[in-house]
Amino acid sequence: MKINEHFLQLKDSYLFATVGKKTADFKKAHPDKEVIRLSIGDVTLPLAPVVVSAMKKAVEEMGKKESFRGYGPDQTCYGYDALLDSILASYARKGVSLDKSELFISDGAKSDCGNILDIFSADNVVLLPDPVYPAYADANVMAGRKIVYADANEENGFLPMPDESVQADIIYICSPNNPTGAAYTREQLKVWVEYAKRMDAVILYDAAYEYFVTDPKLARSIYEVEGAKECAIELCSYSKTAGFTGVRCGYTIVPHSLVRGGVSLNKLWARRQSTKFNGVSYVTQMGAAAVFSEEGEKEISANIDFYRENARIIAKCLDDAGIWYTGGKNSPYIWMKCPFGMDSWTFFDYLLEQANVVGTPGCGFGKNGEGFFRLTAFGSRENTIEACRRITQILKRG
Repeated sequence: MKINEHFLQLKDSYLFATVGKKTADFKKAHPDKEVIRLSIGDVTLPLAPVVVSAMKKAVEEMGKKESFRGYGPDQTCYGYDALLDSILASYARKGVSLDKSELFISDGAKSDCGNILDIFSADNVVLLPDPVYPAYADANVMAGRKIVYADANEENGFLPMPDESVQADIIYICSPNNPTGAAYTREQLKVWVEYAKRMDAVILYDAAYEYFVTDPKLARSIYEVEGAKECAIELCSYSKTAGFTGVRCGYTIVPHSLVRGGVSLNKLWARRQSTKFNGVSYVTQMGAAAVFSEEGEKEISANIDFYRENARIIAKCLDDAGIWYTGGKNSPYIWMKCPFGMDSWTFFDYLLEQANVVGTPGCGFGKNGEGFFRLTAFGSRENTIEACRRITQILKRG
């Protein structure tokens, strides 16, 4: 028996483990201090009422013999019609036409961004941005793939564009981005689509935060770009859109026109899912189906607006202090440059000790994250305002 030695190349969960330990140690040493966490990427508002009602109704159906359901259709690779129809309608409102058989329901984008790699050879070269959401890198390290990085930095607004000298086979794009909050325009995505087609590459497009986009120049789906269906797979999640972090539901779109080596990637993914995945529960899917209903969109929009306002409050705080940042608009994340020339961990300690506020050091997301810091808009309004008051005070003190 041999283990997969690629797992030994993974770094320990250093970033979040260290953030947690430092925070816990500080609270233990200073039990009288109220620590505010702007580091967490989890939602804090409850599920929308229409979603809760739909899930309750589905639970009642599961408790009756005449309406009980076991395995879903096609092992729920394609999901129940109510959910699929709601997704199709939401894309139609973005001007994107899809077929039901191009949709695959899952338990979230994080699972799919790693699982989708099953249909690709380990010999492929993977292009990731730096800084990067750690799950993208780790999933490919586990498979032993070669990874190259596109430099995201202050000069390009943390929105790297293609380098024609780099040959890539699989390209990860997250827009709006985690951790930087930066988002591509349609014109910028068009350049990526054209690059992918020249390279015969496939883009894995993570649209988990698309519902935060309000700028009409920005894309909410890569399929708003002509030709993207021939080179891109889109991964979506209800986690931040509808507060499903504790419920777990998402979907992946694999267009029929996406073919490599004469093989349909849609068919490969369907085969993979039917073998390794038994689907998302009926109760969860019915809750998700309510999200894009007329009433559901009103209710989830109210929650998203709440987080947007939190982001605006944080962004204004940094604007007033003259701190450079990306995000804060069209994103729940604010990626700020550390003040006073501090590195990421030094600023973490300074912010915790002087303001009793916790964020996430940017260096944990890659070498280009050094000297930067991530704050999130997922806290309460009261805590967000108080955290900004404290941050403003320490920035003025210097």
